[in-house]
Amino acid sequence: RGAAAADAPPSTGDALTVNVRYDGPDLGDDDVALVAAHTAAPWTVAFCGFAPGFGYLVRDDVVPGSILWRPRRETSRPRVPAGSVALAAGYSAVYPRSSPGGWHLIGSTDAVMFDPERDPPALLTPGMRVRFVAG
Repeated sequence: RGAAAADAPPSTGDALTVNVRYDGPDLGDDDVALVAAHTAAPWTVAFCGFAPGFGYLVRDDVVPGSILWRPRRETSRPRVPAGSVALAAGYSAVYPRSSPGGWHLIGSTDAVMFDPERDPPALLTPGMRVRFVAG
């Protein structure tokens, strides 16, 4: 996990804490239940890809039909802001930079997912546990 960075979120036990404003445009009528489910247990970084610092996070309880399961959007957005917290196809993620994207946006964070000046540059690494906290 490397050296702690000044802008890195604090850790809680063995999980990295990421503070989230649940203000995403894809929240719906079930937003209270969705936020409760998203923050209920730690997620694990299964792998990284798509863009530097983009971690695909999983949990055993996110299965088709669960409140956290969202299919990818039929049409991708041309621009998703950096720090967007999202769900798609059983994964959660934080967009490390502004880019196109087809995930459902449920919130935002100030956590910096990728900083080439930091050691290591990526905040998330495979196997790391992450806890999302509303706030």
